[in-house]
Amino acid sequence: MRLRHPDGSTVHLSYCTNVHPAEDLPGIHGQLSGVAAQVRQLLGTERLGLGLWLSQHAAADLLARPGELVRLRERLTALGLEVVTLNGFPYRGFHDEIVKYRVYTPDWADAERLRYTLGLAEILAALLPDDVAEGTISTLPLAWRTGWTREKATAVMANLEAVAQGLRALALRTGKVIRLGFEPEPGCIIETTPQAAGLLSDVDHDYLGLCLDACHMAVGFEEPGAGAGSGLPIVKLQASCALEAPPGTQRALAAFDEARFLHQTRSASGFADDLGEALAGGLPTEESWRVHFHVPLHAAPPPPLTSSAPYLRGLLHELLGGVAPLTRHVEVETYTWNVLPGAPPDIAAGIAAELDWMRGQLASLGLKEL
Repeated sequence: MRLRHPDGSTVHLSYCTNVHPAEDLPGIHGQLSGVAAQVRQLLGTERLGLGLWLSQHAAADLLARPGELVRLRERLTALGLEVVTLNGFPYRGFHDEIVKYRVYTPDWADAERLRYTLGLAEILAALLPDDVAEGTISTLPLAWRTGWTREKATAVMANLEAVAQGLRALALRTGKVIRLGFEPEPGCIIETTPQAAGLLSDVDHDYLGLCLDACHMAVGFEEPGAGAGSGLPIVKLQASCALEAPPGTQRALAAFDEARFLHQTRSASGFADDLGEALAGGLPTEESWRVHFHVPLHAAPPPPLTSSAPYLRGLLHELLGGVAPLTRHVEVETYTWNVLPGAPPDIAAGIAAELDWMRGQLASLGLKEL
């Protein structure tokens, strides 16, 4: 969806397709004509934005067969869908039975991460609507924290320089500017926006900046204004909510301790890599816990648990409630629908409800749907 900010600029709202397990082109076409088309119909909107996730396999296939890239663009248009942003964080296998730490590989010390990201940029430049000149890609915050060495840091900085050069060359060749946003996440080399400000201070800010994930920021107990105060461009916002447990209620989190994804957990005085570790005694129960488990934006989890939806509203106000938007790409990223406890959800209805909630939040800030 496109919305007009009071300053006249266009803000793009999308949902991230990493919620869908497809990792090849037939599967991607299926998710477009299936869930995505249903979501657009449920919302009653003429145009639905997608934050498209392409596995390494799907991206390589599109680059090797230009006709398939043309076909994908035509299919998007025919279904009333558009793509202005890609999720370039997971490389492959995001819906394997166990993902956990593997989602951080290959990291930015690996030349394969550079190749994959530049390939995504080529694809996005070809998929952008004719009237849109700028696209964005979100990516991992350099690497998971363990195994970090001086040699690895040097390799990372060389690859960041190379990706910026590649994006600049792409813009000169195609007229489409693709910007890359590094996504701070608890447990990684870049955990918070202040860390990002330090580690990314010398990169090319015309093409490299931040992707703020509201769930990650809430788990890090960051102030909503931290991103705006980082001095880095905010190329994208991932609208997401963390799971919260008030003091003494942490047993209720056991239903969310699942095997696929890593659920970093933090309290005021401690941190655990995963929810199971925290529940086994890794964190004090007399403090509130915040869990990296993306829960639906529009619906509170079962009591006594809560979500960080108030935090997300505060972050939206910081980024989009001023005289000009601090980012123009907003992506709803609840990828956990398939691992939520309870009965299997109607994913299309859930995504539509989240986007409708977001549409209402943006309208309260003065944005109007186009």
